[in-house]
Amino acid sequence: MIGTDSKQLERDDIDAMSLGDVSAFNRLYARYHRLIHANIIKLVKSPELSSELLQDVFLALWQNRYKFTGRESVGSWLFVVSHNKSINMLRQKLKESVEYVADLPVELATDADNAASTEELHRIQVALLDEAVAILPARKKEVFQLCRYEGRTKEDVAAMLGISTQSVSDYLKQSNKAIKEYLSSNYPSYLTHVLLYMFLLQ
Repeated sequence: MIGTDSKQLERDDIDAMSLGDVSAFNRLYARYHRLIHANIIKLVKSPELSSELLQDVFLALWQNRYKFTGRESVGSWLFVVSHNKSINMLRQKLKESVEYVADLPVELATDADNAASTEELHRIQVALLDEAVAILPARKKEVFQLCRYEGRTKEDVAAMLGISTQSVSDYLKQSNKAIKEYLSSNYPSYLTHVLLYMFLLQ
């Protein structure tokens, strides 16, 4: 848990950064860069690419510093931006990788050929997964988002939510099952696509 003093220090650093204070920005970087890097590398599986993306995320934080006045934390923003940048990088790599396309299951390759573009296919993947996650019960949704979208460990999530690690694992299993059932019932032709996207988030 983050103490009151730590929260106040972060608020002060955010306000100072928004006014152009580089030292405050550096303190925020020191506070978050390991967590954000872990979130990125869990998605892209590449130390080199993850380091590049980490710098892009914090560059975006600095470029948008004027928008953060009065905010209590930048953690959620950094996790969302790092997730989006990582997924965009994966999309680009998928488009560039002829070998990857050749290795796709026949049914997935066939469906992909019918899509307007690889970019559109991945946009659909993200949208359908978000739709499926949205119908989960509140606690399962929270666990799924923290583990899959923010890249947090089961142990971290258990500590944050005050539940056991086993409960986190159970919620994830139940969420995965519910998501698959929802997609199978409502979007069967995209089931394989979204499951592939979910695999990349693990």
